[in-house]
Order: sequence, then C-alpha cells, then structure tokens
Amino acid sequence: MGFRRAAAFVVCVALAATISPPAAADPDPAAPPPDAAPAADGKVTSGETVSVHTPDGWFLTLGAMDEAQVPVPPLTTAVSSREYLANGTFTGTLAGPGDPQGLLEVGYEIGCGVDMSTSNGVTMAGSAGLTPSVGLSGPIGALPTTVVPVIGTPVNGVITVGLKPGIIIVVPVDKKEFKSARPWIMISNFHVKIDGCVGQSFIRSYATLTRRTDESDVVLSYVGVTTTV
Repeated sequence: MGFRRAAAFVVCVALAATISPPAAADPDPAAPPPDAAPAADGKVTSGETVSVHTPDGWFLTLGAMDEAQVPVPPLTTAVSSREYLANGTFTGTLAGPGDPQGLLEVGYEIGCGVDMSTSNGVTMAGSAGLTPSVGLSGPIGALPTTVVPVIGTPVNGVITVGLKPGIIIVVPVDKKEFKSARPWIMISNFHVKIDGCVGQSFIRSYATLTRRTDESDVVLSYVGVTTTV
C-alpha cells in the first residue's frame, strides 16, 4: 500500500511539471514601456508644393518641409495669451530663359476667433451712495403724527465685455532678394506670441515667390496647413 501511494505521488508531480507554463522572458530594458506616449514635437504636415508655367517660358515651384509649431507656456497666466516656436524650410525653384532673380518672402498668418486686443476687454463698474428722505409715522388708521428721517443706500453694478469678431494677422518673418535658381529660407525656433485672443486661435505658414524681369513679374504663393492653437 505504501508503494502504491508513493508511485501515485510521483506521477502527480510529473504531470504538474509537464503542464506548468514556462517562465516569462525578462523584459528588454531598452524597450519603452507599452503605455508610453510619444513626445509632442509640434510637427505639422506641410502643404502641397505649388507650381506655375509662365507665358514667357518659365517654370516656378514653391514648397516647404520640416515644419513645426511647438506650443510653449506663456509668461503670463492670462487665458488670452498663447506662445509657440515656429520652424520650417521654404524652397523655390526657377527654370527658364535668362537669369532668375526676384524676391522670396516667408511668414505666418494668425487667426483669432474673438479679438479683445483693441477693445476695452472686461470692464467692471459700480456705484453706491446715500439718498436721504423723510417719512411719516403714526397709529394705523389714524393721521400720521411723527416725521421720521429715512436714508436709502442704492447700489448699482455692471459688467461689460468688449468683444469683436475675429481678425487675421500676417506676420512677415523674412524677405530674401535672390539671383539664383533655388532660393530658400530656413526658420528655426521663431517665437510667435498672441495676446488678446479669446477662444480658439489658428496659425499657418505662407511663402511668396516673385520672379522679376525687365518686362514682367510672376507671383507664386504657398499656404501651409492650418493648425489650431
């Protein structure tokens, strides 16, 4: 009987060792945790490259790459202030008869839903005072027999919010006169600040390429993707 119990015990131990799950592999210390969120680098997708053929045989293109608008905390605690750093490289190409020359301008367009910058903003006003008067006192149902002084303290208050429809501000960053076939401008950590804006604000890049000759000018414009700030 003792031998049978020992044999049964050995079989149970063998089965348990067979069906037990393998130990999990140690995690890779170089791998990021599964719930880690990517860092907010502020990168934005650039708009489509634009191009134009001119009547005098020129072909112009204009586009951008490596654009970013990185929000940064404003120096004030006002909810109507926003700040961010702008980056991007804007490149034009010119091909045609003669020597290329002209002007490349790069900047940003800022839109504000509600503008408070040129209004009175939020104004709180009030007044208080004393208003003396006299009253009559006496038994109910009888003629008044006493003159009683009465002082009133009226208080008036008003809150005025001066708001205007939204505005669009154009901020030129750089203008480059060129005499080459591939002019370009690079913007790195350009500080943009918005004040007096209530609600949402918007920003997008722009670039304008102007080809100049003795007899004509050609203007080609690029507009970036609009970003909500």
